[in-house]
Amino acid sequence: MHIARNSCLALEQVWLDAFRETIARCATPPGDPVCLLAEGRSRPVLLALAEAACLSLGLRPFLCQVPTPAPGPPLPVRSTGASQALRGHPGVLSALAASPLVIDMTVEGLLHAPELPAILKGGSRVLMVSNEHPDTLARLVPQDADEALVREHARQLKAAREMRVTSAAGTELTVDMRGAATAGVWGWTTRPGTVAHWPGGVVVSFPRAGTVSGRLVLAPGDVNLTFKRYLESAVTLTLKDDHVTAIEGGGPDAMLMRRYLAGFAAHEGGRSAYAVSHVGYGLNPRARYEALAFHDREDTNGTELRCVAGNFLFSTGANEFAGRFTEGHFDIPVFGTTIALDGEVVVREGEVVA
Repeated sequence: MHIARNSCLALEQVWLDAFRETIARCATPPGDPVCLLAEGRSRPVLLALAEAACLSLGLRPFLCQVPTPAPGPPLPVRSTGASQALRGHPGVLSALAASPLVIDMTVEGLLHAPELPAILKGGSRVLMVSNEHPDTLARLVPQDADEALVREHARQLKAAREMRVTSAAGTELTVDMRGAATAGVWGWTTRPGTVAHWPGGVVVSFPRAGTVSGRLVLAPGDVNLTFKRYLESAVTLTLKDDHVTAIEGGGPDAMLMRRYLAGFAAHEGGRSAYAVSHVGYGLNPRARYEALAFHDREDTNGTELRCVAGNFLFSTGANEFAGRFTEGHFDIPVFGTTIALDGEVVVREGEVVA
């Protein structure tokens, strides 16, 4: 039995098999270098699993680890997908550029990190392993059917001029999709200059500035992944010119959102944290809604909830395509909505339409 370095978790065979299968899907030839990117607070068991899987595939893994930086703003920052660990370090960037495949195991991930464009421009591809308990990753090993499904829905999103989201709870949200940047993630990547994350099974669009308006009603049971919390009370968000202009609700969920966003507005001297980051929906039929209830908060990043089939994934915060940058970020899976693209329903009352 192998033991993960600095970890009390044994490397279970089912976890090793999951890592081997997912990394193999990235089609890296034997003998190629693979950078295992980590920071001080990365999960040691994930690093050990990635290393063992790479070695079993005949790859040449090497560890590149940087210290986890001290907190920046006077607020806790979570669930951003924008790791601050690299800080433009020239040695690290050189190592990443020399690796055809980078397995990203930083806590927040490189998806929105400022260094990512330069890494991809050099031809590297990045597989982000979400900061999850390995049980979650093993349950959500990507499958062939995931790619076809995500590609089809990404095609529909890219072609759409308008997204309309409604719900029995009172949601009436309209997104002008013209000029939006759209991406689909199915859990692995084979093409140089691309990025994927595992677990996968989601499509998202980053709307241009001034393109989102209406009302989004969050019902009890919806999820605020920044707080890793199932909502216990209703929250109504009013949006105008893709900014949240009002947060209504008498329970603790509304209070938490109001205070957190106000904290970033005070710290940053602007309202970028109130703006829309991205909109989209989950497509993974194996992702489970109740999964958040079975892990301590330190043991999950909540990526599974983002991928649950049929959820409307609404996010506030940074959106480089609209010229907005902030460390404040909410990812909110909303359930039971109907999503229509140019009038064609793709999700009906929380169920993906075939």
